[in-house]
Amino acid sequence: MPDIVNVVLLGIIEGITEFLPISSTGHLLIAEKLGLGARSDLFNVGIQAGAILAVTLIYWKRIWLLLTQWREPANRDYVLKLFVAFMITAVLGYVVTHMGFKLPEAVTPVAWALVVGGFWMIGAEQMAARKTDRTEVTWTVAILVGVAQIVAGVFPGTSRSAATIFAAMLAGTSNRPAATEFAFLVGIPTMYAATGYELLKVLKNGGAAHEDWTALAVGFVVSAIVAFVAVKWLLGYIRTHRFTPFAIYRIALGVALLLLMPAGA
Repeated sequence: MPDIVNVVLLGIIEGITEFLPISSTGHLLIAEKLGLGARSDLFNVGIQAGAILAVTLIYWKRIWLLLTQWREPANRDYVLKLFVAFMITAVLGYVVTHMGFKLPEAVTPVAWALVVGGFWMIGAEQMAARKTDRTEVTWTVAILVGVAQIVAGVFPGTSRSAATIFAAMLAGTSNRPAATEFAFLVGIPTMYAATGYELLKVLKNGGAAHEDWTALAVGFVVSAIVAFVAVKWLLGYIRTHRFTPFAIYRIALGVALLLLMPAGA
């Protein structure tokens, strides 16, 4: 029973942090260090997929429109840009994986990424505010969003949503809701693909028998429900507010971790 409680807490943390620009991977690592227990890569990616399912449900009308009316020039152009951003992430992700990259297990680099990312968000928000309000997603935006997803994956604490949203805003899509929508839609195939990849690895290596499928299912459902509420709130919030409070939170959390966590933890 205590482990299920930990799983539920991890699902809640993932659901809240996956799309808020504060780093879900960083928060999950911190939670594990604070006693919620280390989990398998499949579990961590699987509960992220739960959050992605929530976004799929929130954007289902937009997705359906893009898929059924893709012959319209504007929709076709948007779908192609989503595809290019996803493929850039997929190719770079494949390269990084086969180079043997592994996520750090220490909190210190995550803390620094939270602090640096917080200051970067404040500066980027100010730069984006000086630009003319534009909702168009350019090819430059699509390419940089694809790259940003890998940068966030390589440096836990960066935040995939923060990296992609601000990449879009600085590259030309200065309208916050438009930049956020593109960033979130790119994340849908990206995270589903990541989950499928981890699942295939587990099955290929014979690890299915050792995986805690009950914990994965519970974490997935909890993450999906919490993420649905969090994203609904975020999409309403950013229409009239900046991301600055999230940046301040990142800096405060990062500094607290650097001061309170033991060296090398």
